Amino acid sequence: MIEAKDLTKIFQSGDQQIIALNKLTFSVPEGQFLTITGKSGSGKSTLLYQLGLLDMPTSGQVIIDGRDLVPVSENERTMARLNDLGYIFQDYAILPTLTALENTVIPLLMQGYDIKEAEEKAKKALARVGLADRMNNLPSQLSGGQQQRVAIARAIAHGPKIIFADEPTANLDSETSDQVIKTFLDLNKEGQTIVMVTHEPEYAKMAHRTILMADGKILSDTMNS
Repeated sequence: MIEAKDLTKIFQSGDQQIIALNKLTFSVPEGQFLTITGKSGSGKSTLLYQLGLLDMPTSGQVIIDGRDLVPVSENERTMARLNDLGYIFQDYAILPTLTALENTVIPLLMQGYDIKEAEEKAKKALARVGLADRMNNLPSQLSGGQQQRVAIARAIAHGPKIIFADEPTANLDSETSDQVIKTFLDLNKEGQTIVMVTHEPEYAKMAHRTILMADGKILSDTMNS
């Protein structure tokens, strides 16, 4: 489903070049739950942003479902992000003035669904993450864990090929974090491909596979039992 080939990202800081990713090559099969872990500054979130088409690599390839999406136009990359990928961030990134349902509906409308079909899909996604009774609540009326589940519903409502999650439990207590990870595991059992950055070793080990990073390189790539 995903192939990275010689993936490199270099940031310029004054006269200094910072190599955030150093010629990484690996693949992620369809249906795999991959976690990326490592210390702060290791390059894990930078890697997620390249794989998720949220940033452009300095060089190398990002191949999703057989297509290299580095050399294509920005419009094509935007359409791939909108239609094929789902994103979940540690700060939830949901709009405070919209209800849970409205937050989930907006991307579906952008993808071209009419309002009725978009609402049906959004309601199913919210029910899927246990928020059937909270659809009309504003984010301020939801706990942090519930807000994160709105973000998950928004990410899965259109049936993405891949979900990318960047530290999705970072702002949550342990019990709520466990609930969010269980949602990911349930989605993965249904065949959803997931790539998740986490600093929590116990969550990393729950996935099929864990990549450990340091200094922009892969230190280990381990299948979990």
